[in-house]
Amino acid sequence: MNLRFVISGTDTGIGKTVFAAALTHALQASYWKPVQSGLEEETDSETVERLGGVPRARILPEAYRLKIPASPHLSARLDNVTIDPTLLQPPETKGPLVIEGAGGLLVPLTDRFLFADIFAHWQIPLILCARTALGTINHTLLSLEALRLRSIPVHGLVFIGDESAENERIITDIGGVRALGRLPRLPEMTAGALHQAFAQQFNPADFLEVTA
Repeated sequence: MNLRFVISGTDTGIGKTVFAAALTHALQASYWKPVQSGLEEETDSETVERLGGVPRARILPEAYRLKIPASPHLSARLDNVTIDPTLLQPPETKGPLVIEGAGGLLVPLTDRFLFADIFAHWQIPLILCARTALGTINHTLLSLEALRLRSIPVHGLVFIGDESAENERIITDIGGVRALGRLPRLPEMTAGALHQAFAQQFNPADFLEVTA
């Protein structure tokens, strides 16, 4: 079985797509966003292709493309689309696969089904992206608790933002999870700057030890 990771976050807009782009590039992986909500601006798949320098052939098509940038359960309703969670199965790939969720873990896919529920079904190691700023301790520990309650395997934490040594320490200590690294603010949001930051802040070996 190929190397696979799910990328999720403690909230929306924290930078998990940027991290997913960096990881997809580093692993020379394929990328899959099961549900894309919002089509007017650059989609997450397009961002990963641009910032990760990922060939179009390794950007796998979304299962659902919804027009409105909102929670998938609402976007689907507004588009008169019915999301069937049982049809969301990770695609088979020849190499590593990076899968990105939408928003946080408890974002609803439907009125009765959360992203965390599908992650629990998949049992693919999950990397949780978290802010470093004020408020992250509570958000991150709650997210880790939600993962453990559903027996979702946690590969590690990725912090995103300016250094906050105490926040990072207390979260990893209380949460009982390792920090894989911290993706800092980039001087410019370009592929080159992202790849350099990832190379400086992360150990590639930490992402090569799990198969699922």
